Amino acid sequence: MNDKVFLDTNILLYARDSNQPVKQPVAMDWLRRCWQERRGCLSFQVLQEYYVNATRKLKPGLPAVLARQDVRNLLAWQPIQTDALLLDSAWGLADRYGFSWWDAQIVAAARRADCAVLLTEDLQHGFEVEGLRIVNPFLTDADA
Repeated sequence: MNDKVFLDTNILLYARDSNQPVKQPVAMDWLRRCWQERRGCLSFQVLQEYYVNATRKLKPGLPAVLARQDVRNLLAWQPIQTDALLLDSAWGLADRYGFSWWDAQIVAAARRADCAVLLTEDLQHGFEVEGLRIVNPFLTDADA
């Protein structure tokens, strides 16, 4: 593993959600740091979830043109693709750790990307999965 950081969908969404005055600046700080330090990673699953939720679930929804530009910009991070090996890995993680199917795919993608950290509020903060540390970004700051 190295110092790469995998961002879950919720981090990207909070960075765009003006209705989250506490979480938005935290998410924006993490996103900015990962971008500037070239440490950010994500998957096509994350990009797909981001686009759908940003345009349909945020209130107000993000205009499609802006959400698409965000996705295009994040392609620079060379997202992890879902393939048969990733599915097998995700099934194993779901069976072994009891993760939901969607979370298991995120963990599998973060492991494939050789990330040290997975930023998410959906899993237990501080939990380690085969060398990958789960970090809730709202319980710690980007400097830690």
